[in-house]
Amino acid sequence: MQKQKAFTLIELMVAVAIIGILAGIALPSYQDSVRKSRRADAKAALLGLANAMERRFTERNSYCDAADASGTDTGCGTNLEDTGAPAIYTVAAETQTYYTITISAATASSYTLSAAPTGPQSGDDCGTFTLTQTGARAVDGTATNCW
Repeated sequence: MQKQKAFTLIELMVAVAIIGILAGIALPSYQDSVRKSRRADAKAALLGLANAMERRFTERNSYCDAADASGTDTGCGTNLEDTGAPAIYTVAAETQTYYTITISAATASSYTLSAAPTGPQSGDDCGTFTLTQTGARAVDGTATNCW
């Protein structure tokens, strides 16, 4: 009799089943870790933008026109320069792929910053992150403990 030098079909099927079970457990866990990492990037961008807003307030005694790249004060509260993408802070390109960072209705003494998930991150349970000039943090999603 000769010794067998190959795998049997049953051994191969057991190996495939084990790999399938491990992949079924590992892949969702990995995807959750990636989502958490992207959330951390968005929160860091909001905090960096809040620091830039405070520097602006220190320099001009106003939060107005933070979305204006020209640097000129043209009014406060209702202008396009007060709402939209920040001009005083550069958000990393990778963060912009998964979150839209905006300033909402900056006035002389208040602002609200938000990070809304987009693309593959749009189904995130935390939803949109917000941060105000008082440091109040909030999310509009169903998850808890996001900040």
